[in-house]
Amino acid sequence: MNDISVFGAGAFGTALAISLAKDGRNVSLIARSDVHADQMNATRANNTRLKDFQFPDTLTATADPTGPAPICLMTVPTQTLAGLIEQHTEHLKGRTIVACCKGVDLNSGLGPTGVIQQYCPTAKPAILSGPSFAVDIAAGLPTALTLAAKDETLAQQLQTDLSTANLRLYRTTDVIGVELGGALKNVIAIGAGVTIGAGLGESARAALITRGFAEMKRFAKDFGANPDTLSGLSGLGDLVLTCTSDKSRNYRHGLSLGSEKPPKTDTTEGISTALVVADIATTRNIDMPITSTISALLANRLTISQAITALLSRPLKEE
Repeated sequence: MNDISVFGAGAFGTALAISLAKDGRNVSLIARSDVHADQMNATRANNTRLKDFQFPDTLTATADPTGPAPICLMTVPTQTLAGLIEQHTEHLKGRTIVACCKGVDLNSGLGPTGVIQQYCPTAKPAILSGPSFAVDIAAGLPTALTLAAKDETLAQQLQTDLSTANLRLYRTTDVIGVELGGALKNVIAIGAGVTIGAGLGESARAALITRGFAEMKRFAKDFGANPDTLSGLSGLGDLVLTCTSDKSRNYRHGLSLGSEKPPKTDTTEGISTALVVADIATTRNIDMPITSTISALLANRLTISQAITALLSRPLKEE
């Protein structure tokens, strides 16, 4: 089995590192500071980001990114991915870099693998996405994800290298479909949270999820993705999870907006994604009323009541 470096000692990166190490890999969990790395090695846990989960013996924390393993997992937010790769390009040359983040880069409009290719052209990019919460993975609960790489051989190899006893990976070469499924579902999750937070009820949430899923497929198809990919784990599967659980940061953000309470400051990938995707949809003339409304709401161009009215007053149409 290949050694693995996990860049990003947040909850999700730590959970993946624990799962991989339990399955026999030598894993380096790369933190931002020596202080954090030393704390994790001393306590054999990441008590600041993922409490109550002990590190296996083959998991080591470090703040030194030099000499990373052949496979590098990037578990940082999409908006910081470019800076991280640019900072460590020399160390990442020729490595297999697997993006474990969801969203669209606000500056470039690129998905995670596009960011990898732009800042480290010699790397072999891939993406891991799907319905998954850090606590479930760390606890050893069954979790299924999609692994996407344009190179079928690379996808097959990574499927083997990254699958564990509790982490089942499915593979595809439809990178665009996987990237967009993971990005767009965060936008709809914010909308689902708004629906419940505003007291509109679960029937309204179900309708928003369904019509939001239609928008996701419409957008992805326009970019050349296979619509069937959106019906898989990285699209529909992740959409269901994040639109129905308060473990989801995007859903929680929507709940706060809908109930008109100050949102928490957790990383909420769907905010920047909504702004980018709404602009792209307008430019490419893709019909995405839910996404556009959520974007306007996040940008304070609409109030909650105005957003509801805008969606409910749209012309009647065939499904």
